[in-house]
Amino acid sequence: MVKNNLKNSILLFSAAFIWGTSFVFQSMGNNYMKPFTFSAARSFLGFLVLLPIAIYKIKKVNADRKNYNISEISETKIPFKATVIGGLCCGLALTGASLFQQYGVKYTTVSKAGFITTLYIILIPILGIFLKKKCPWTVWISAVTACIGMYFLCMTESFSLSFGDTLVLICAFLFAIHILIIDYFSPKTDGVILSCIQFLICFSVSSILTLIFDRPDFSQIVEGIVPILYTGIMSSGVAYTFQILGQKNFNPTAAALILSLESVISAISSFIAYQLGFLSSDQSLSTLQIIGCIIVFTAVIFVQLPISSSSHKK
Repeated sequence: MVKNNLKNSILLFSAAFIWGTSFVFQSMGNNYMKPFTFSAARSFLGFLVLLPIAIYKIKKVNADRKNYNISEISETKIPFKATVIGGLCCGLALTGASLFQQYGVKYTTVSKAGFITTLYIILIPILGIFLKKKCPWTVWISAVTACIGMYFLCMTESFSLSFGDTLVLICAFLFAIHILIIDYFSPKTDGVILSCIQFLICFSVSSILTLIFDRPDFSQIVEGIVPILYTGIMSSGVAYTFQILGQKNFNPTAAALILSLESVISAISSFIAYQLGFLSSDQSLSTLQIIGCIIVFTAVIFVQLPISSSSHKK
């Protein structure tokens, strides 16, 4: 169990690291094309990256079922209904969250968008109450502590939300739903195939919206190829698959706390990108914002400590 938790934590942290750095590339992508176009391009690339792996997994399972007794390998069977429904639900939630996030990044700073996005860590246990999911007291304390840290980083002048902040806040709510959907479907089917389907759905919906509202030029895709490649391959294809695999049989709120490290990473990476000239707007962090980063990081470490289980044994 400890080994599985460590493996899950590493996968989730890897996803958080990739997402944190991808905020810079998302902001860069807005310089070349509109959000619907960018979302469609990155989703299509994520789908292409995972498609060969998904096909290989399906063929392997089919081959095993032919060579061995079906009852002996029943656990390897990929349930068609659960996989398709799960991929559809994940894809729709991811599409909405990604689009609101991409539009929000246009009107707020990268670091602020990263921290507001991770407000899903407090939304998930609240939504989990309605789904009859219980959380250890350490998780609740960590979630509230992380929100305090986000307050220090986001609300540096007054308790107010800009238009971009509001869009990203909606994105946080949709990401909370996305995480809970994955929590439900990931133990029931293969994670890579589930992720592949979700990106196909995301690409399809984003493409329709692109043709209606954006009317893109192919030259925009060529000029913005670097942000598309990073967010498509790393943020979409790799990180979201890490998320699905890491969340399997893992507490969704604890998973969200680890994933929330993307906010700390986004703040650091955006500052470095600004210093290197990749971002035009000032991404510098104040003392309070740095304190906020430290508080969130501390909350994530605290939720990993086996306090609740040891106290239960006593």
